[in-house]
Amino acid sequence: MSVAEANSVDTGLEVIDLRDDAEFAARRLHPRNAAVQLEGMQRLARAFVESPDTILQELVNAAVDLCGADSSGISMEQEVRTDENFYHWVATAGEYAGFLHATLPRSPSACGVCLERGRPQLFRVTKRFFDIMGIEAPVVTDGILLPWQVDETRGTIWIMAHGREEAFDPDDLRMMQMLADFAAMSVRHQRQHQTLMKQAKAAAAADMANDLAHQINNPLQSLTNILYLAEAGQMGGDARELAVELSEHLQRLSVLAGRLLSLPAALNKATATAGRLPH
Repeated sequence: MSVAEANSVDTGLEVIDLRDDAEFAARRLHPRNAAVQLEGMQRLARAFVESPDTILQELVNAAVDLCGADSSGISMEQEVRTDENFYHWVATAGEYAGFLHATLPRSPSACGVCLERGRPQLFRVTKRFFDIMGIEAPVVTDGILLPWQVDETRGTIWIMAHGREEAFDPDDLRMMQMLADFAAMSVRHQRQHQTLMKQAKAAAAADMANDLAHQINNPLQSLTNILYLAEAGQMGGDARELAVELSEHLQRLSVLAGRLLSLPAALNKATATAGRLPH
């Protein structure tokens, strides 16, 4: 059974494919302020460059401002998921801000229908749905839901109204399509950055380990030579002199061993510092 079919029962969800909705296409609800839209795009671009970790939250904040929504959010399929714990709300704004990091089941789910169809959807949510979920939340009287995908990871971005029966129009849909592209681009950017950090960490570890190996080899070679000469009876002096000579080399080995033990912490600190640099 498809997700859409599973949601066709009385679940309190209504999800309509906007591709075939002539009534929505005819909506003309509010004029557009080009200056406000440009400012919103500039804010997103600045966040993408200066603080990419916050870009998803900036996206939903912008969606509320630019589309006049009461709530907005971004959901993602969890990497490790079950039917009961399938979607993760990674960013929320507006009246639904308190639901940040909420998890939802695979079905019933407007997100699931949207991802299955692969196209923008108009949706409404009644109290029936929230009763099934066992939560209290404002009903959704009008909403737009768009899919996005990065490699094998999929998600949705959505805006909601909680009282107006017609709150959004095709211009809002076009704005949300751009924001959905931003969401996918942001997730891809973060993943690439994490991959680069892991590669840099591995390369740094290899370089440091190679350098320490060379430094350790010298005192080890000296110790080996001293012990060989002592066993062969070719060293003069008493045991105290031998101990002094051995102590010097052992001390160097102790210092190098300490550096080896602190290597993971040093690499983690370097990686964290690199992660805070502008990208």
